[in-house]
Amino acid sequence: MSDRRSSDLRTLLLLEWRRERRVPQVLPTMLLFSIGAFVLFRFGLQDGRVEGPLAAGVLLVTTLLAALLGIGRLWAAEEEEGGLDAFRLTPASPTALVLAKALALWTFLLALHVVAVPAFLFLLAPHVDVAALPRLAAVLVLTDLGIAVVGTLVGAVAAVARSRELLVPLMAVPLLIPAVAIASEALAPLLERDAGSIEPRWWLVLALYDAVFVAVAWAVSDGIVED
Repeated sequence: MSDRRSSDLRTLLLLEWRRERRVPQVLPTMLLFSIGAFVLFRFGLQDGRVEGPLAAGVLLVTTLLAALLGIGRLWAAEEEEGGLDAFRLTPASPTALVLAKALALWTFLLALHVVAVPAFLFLLAPHVDVAALPRLAAVLVLTDLGIAVVGTLVGAVAAVARSRELLVPLMAVPLLIPAVAIASEALAPLLERDAGSIEPRWWLVLALYDAVFVAVAWAVSDGIVED
């Protein structure tokens, strides 16, 4: 990446963070939804406890649904306030804009998990071994990256449509099913009462999924922003 493109990326990423700090929309929405979902699971399940594949499914599906709320708002300012038209008049690279959006959403998801994962463990999985938490965090970091990149692409495509709120889940969920399935296989052993180890293939497949969509985002970003 050239120095100019790196500078554009930093500037646009800071703009995304400042916008969220000034008018919080994405992160609070995702956080409130996740905590609310965990509370519902806590009282909806008979014993209020989950482990193994069920625990992984609850955590990841809640993350996915919360992310869909954030994806729906990611490009809203550009369309509602004319930000995208103004961006096209600048010399900044469209690739930098797409990557900045993806990195911003990734950081929002990571911040979400800093709060949501302890809430999940407290409410639904207090049996999880503390020694397994670093591996759990690493899986979530990779999963969040895939969700962020796919979500950014989907959000950009759906932003110009009137039925954006409908198109985002219809387009994003099929693309994110593999990420959730892979991450569930990786997380399930860590959420057992006796934490197991993650099979190396799940690390590889999850990293490959992220790499594929990062490459796709890099390749199509110019066309998405210009069109």
